Amino acid sequence: MLPALRHHWPEYLAEAGGLGAIMLVSALIVSAAEAPLIATLGALPPLARRGIEALAVAGTVSAMVYSPWGRQSGAHFNPAVTLAFLLMRRVRPWDAVFYILAQMGGGLGGLLLGSALLGGVIRRPPVAWLTIVPGAAGAGVAFLAEFSGAFVLMSVLLVMGGVKRLAALTGLAAGCLVFAFILAAAPVAGFSLNPARSVASAVPSGVWTALWVYLLAPPLGMVFATLVNRQAHLPRMRCAKLLHDGGVRCIHCGYEPGMLTCSSVEETNAA
Repeated sequence: MLPALRHHWPEYLAEAGGLGAIMLVSALIVSAAEAPLIATLGALPPLARRGIEALAVAGTVSAMVYSPWGRQSGAHFNPAVTLAFLLMRRVRPWDAVFYILAQMGGGLGGLLLGSALLGGVIRRPPVAWLTIVPGAAGAGVAFLAEFSGAFVLMSVLLVMGGVKRLAALTGLAAGCLVFAFILAAAPVAGFSLNPARSVASAVPSGVWTALWVYLLAPPLGMVFATLVNRQAHLPRMRCAKLLHDGGVRCIHCGYEPGMLTCSSVEETNAA
């Protein structure tokens, strides 16, 4: 535990910062459109407002994948992603523990920063700490939506990351899928796909309604995606980084700039 914390703390901070930024932007755009802090946005039809919110959040997700933070840590920003890579043996156990703790802390920190900037707007409805609850169809439908969304997201990332020509587009793909999921699933499931994001909203709001849906469905969906990927012998990324930057070290595969490539390290370890 201590060696992991001592040597890998930059990656842990990157995970916290990435999800913190996503939560901050989410809080700001929802406050602007729904409170509304910007009257022009508030006057738009609900679907148009949700589209603008989805575009802002999805754009931030993609930006964080390609940011220095994402290139440093691998841009998980989500305990479900980290757990899936852990079960694939792409992440070491203590790194997974600290990634998840950092994601939880970063998500909450981003919301609290938003509250400090905007005051009571974030704390009161309709923003209400970005609380996630199932729609009128109930928790069962919300679970299915979250599970399916997580499965699709992880399946696409694994395949794209495993095809050299497409690997650099994983961040763009993640953003596009998040955009589509917010538009399609938000009325049904509230849309999370991220246990850390859900806990970050539940803690300050005190709303724990059906939280089990958002804690269980995303990890189960992403783990199932890894199993299907393996059984179907599909391409899959060889490292736990969504974007493997040759100029940044990788704590997962052992890559160091100017030394072995990621694939060379794996081949050496396998031998």
